[in-house]
Amino acid sequence: MRRNDLIRLTHMLDASKEVLSLSAGKTRKDIETERLLNLGLVRLIGIVGEAAAKVSAEGQSEYRNIPWPQIIGMRNRLIHGYDNIDFDILFKTISEDLPPLVAELERVIQTAQK
Repeated sequence: MRRNDLIRLTHMLDASKEVLSLSAGKTRKDIETERLLNLGLVRLIGIVGEAAAKVSAEGQSEYRNIPWPQIIGMRNRLIHGYDNIDFDILFKTISEDLPPLVAELERVIQTAQK
């Protein structure tokens, strides 16, 4: 694995874990109504997507269990559609999509460091 790809994967993992930590015990309504919370979550998910976009094409090809287009697309939607965030989608992403992503990133990074 390229060193830069490993760095980007680590950024993705760190930001994803922070999203899960910040959102622990929070409801969908909390995420919409607590302004600092939703700003932080949107920013961190944006970081996940930005880091994913910087993983080389070879790295993305090698790790097909990571949904690269969806992650990058989410980042683009949050950044460019900042004025029209769908909190149902954001909550679903946090509660359903991030936990398996974290597990896969941990597996990939651990394997790469051996």
